Amino acid sequence: MRLGLFDSGIGGFTVLKKVIELCPNNSFVYLADTARLPYGEKTAKEIIKIAEEISSWFSYQNIDAFLVACNTTNAIALDVLKKNLDVPVFDLIGSAASTIQESRVGVIATPSTVKTKAYTKAILEFKPKTFVIEQPCPEFVPMIEMDNINSAEITHVASRYLQPLLKQKVHSLILGCSHYPLITPLLKEILPSSVKLIDPAEALSLKLKLFMDSKVSNYSKKKKLVDLNFYVTSNIKNFPNKAKHWLNVFPQVNLVSLQK
Repeated sequence: MRLGLFDSGIGGFTVLKKVIELCPNNSFVYLADTARLPYGEKTAKEIIKIAEEISSWFSYQNIDAFLVACNTTNAIALDVLKKNLDVPVFDLIGSAASTIQESRVGVIATPSTVKTKAYTKAILEFKPKTFVIEQPCPEFVPMIEMDNINSAEITHVASRYLQPLLKQKVHSLILGCSHYPLITPLLKEILPSSVKLIDPAEALSLKLKLFMDSKVSNYSKKKKLVDLNFYVTSNIKNFPNKAKHWLNVFPQVNLVSLQK
C-alpha cells in the first residue's frame, strides 16, 4: 500500500518509524512543510489553510491511506483532511485517547494544540472520569529541529514545562507533539519512573496495522521492503542529513510548493 504522512518538519519521523516497524511492506510519501515550521503557535485559520493545501497536494499522490503525523493539524483541522481526502485517515489524538488506562493524565503539546483541548476532549469521550492536564511547550520544536537536545538549556526548559504536571501527580504523560518522542531520554531523566510515557504513534500504528491486515492477504509473509519518498517545502539541502540522523537513511528529497 502507498501511505501518505506529513508534519511541519522532522517530528513525523517518529510516526514513520513506528509505522515501518509494524507495517514495513509499503511505500511511504512523507511531506515536511519546512517553509512554515513550526506550526505550534499558528492560528486556527492558518492551520486550516495549511490542511487544505496539504490535502490538496496529497490528493494527487495516489495514496491508499493518510496518516496525520502532526498533532497541531490533527487538533485543529482533522475534519478538513478527512473531507478533502478520499482515503482512510488515521490520526494521533483519537488513536492515543482510546488506549488511556490511567486516571490522571498529563499532556505536553504545542500551544495551538493545547488551546483546543483536543486531547482532553478525546480522552474524556473514552474515559469520562479521567483527570487531564495539558501543558504548552512552545520552545521544544525549534530546539529539536536545531538538534539542540543535549544542552543545559533544553533540560532547564523541560523541567519548567513538566513541573505543573508533576505537582498534579500524573500517572502518565502523552507526548502530544510528534517531535517530542525525539527527546524521550531527557523526559525520562526528569520524570519519576512511575510516570508512563505515551507516544500516540504507537496507537496509530496499531490501528493502521489492523486496517491493513484486513485488506491485504498474506501480509505477514511478504518480504520486508520499504519504499520512502520525501518532499519538503524549503531547506532541501539540510533534510537528507536529518533523515540520516533520525531514520538512518540518506534519501533523495524533492522540493514542492503548497501555497496557492
